[in-house]
Amino acid sequence: MTDDSSDITGTGGDGKPPAVRMYELLYSSLVSQLIIAVADLGVADAVGDGTRHVDELAEATGSDPRSLYRALRALASVGVFTETSPRRFALTPLAETLRADRPGSMRDLARYVGLPERQRAFGALAQSLRTGKPSFDHVHGQDWWSFFAARPELATLFNSAMSSMARMVNGAALDSCDLSDVELLVDVGGGRGTLAAMLLDRYPGMRAVVFDLPRVVPEARAQLDAAGFADRARCVGGDFLREVPEGGDAYVLSWTIHDWDDEDAVTILRNIREAMGERGRLLVIDEVIPEGDARHFGKFEDVVMMCLLTGQVRTEAELRALFERAGLRHVETRNTPSPTSVVVATRA
Repeated sequence: MTDDSSDITGTGGDGKPPAVRMYELLYSSLVSQLIIAVADLGVADAVGDGTRHVDELAEATGSDPRSLYRALRALASVGVFTETSPRRFALTPLAETLRADRPGSMRDLARYVGLPERQRAFGALAQSLRTGKPSFDHVHGQDWWSFFAARPELATLFNSAMSSMARMVNGAALDSCDLSDVELLVDVGGGRGTLAAMLLDRYPGMRAVVFDLPRVVPEARAQLDAAGFADRARCVGGDFLREVPEGGDAYVLSWTIHDWDDEDAVTILRNIREAMGERGRLLVIDEVIPEGDARHFGKFEDVVMMCLLTGQVRTEAELRALFERAGLRHVETRNTPSPTSVVVATRA
């Protein structure tokens, strides 16, 4: 990525006048929209391992050659795809993440980010600023969870997108932790079981419980069975606002606590505290917002929470306060190369 291309995401500082920088920032959402569009079309899969002319790509993806060229040219300017010769394109490491046939593919995440229902909520962001309530509820007349529960096809895409995030986020998080002493791990809000599978592969002596809503359990069971962990993993359906499975040596909340407001977050944490043994520990894998003006992805994820849900991405001090209310004690916060940290707590 060139120095000029960084300006479109607001990371410049090359002496451009503020009005020029602002102009670029105002148009920066087009990068996201272009990525979403080519992910939906499957362009990265059509390119494959070599180079392909835009006419071939257009035929393979059912798109207009001239329009596709203009889109890929723009994306190549910010490091997504590269134009190797006139009108021929190849993948870059960024574009590789959009291939559906690659482990850890981000294609479904891009498609989820581009859901029209989701984007409409961001179009009404000012409503959240005025009222302090999710703009999603205002736009759609129901809350986020109810909306997805009534639309299984979207819920499946959501779960696939979250699995993509889990692979990216949890790989870095797990590298910072030693869980070799854990016999039974409980993944609270564990979705399709992606994190549990990563842990079971890493620690052959570990067993795991994946706990999530009953409608998610079949997907988790299928994924864990396919990964060869049928005899070491259980999938349990339930509601973590009521209770969580007992007996774990370690409990994990990965990209979950930020979905909930303080009262519900304390309820979840308190239920975990009651379920864990005296020597149990909790690992919260989540973004932890730094103080001041420091750049951090969590500050933007927090705006997503503001528009879609009632939760928030928290600072370490805010997480400590939640722990104290739930009868837990903050032990440490471990930063990782990803946007997330691992926050460790035990019973107080």
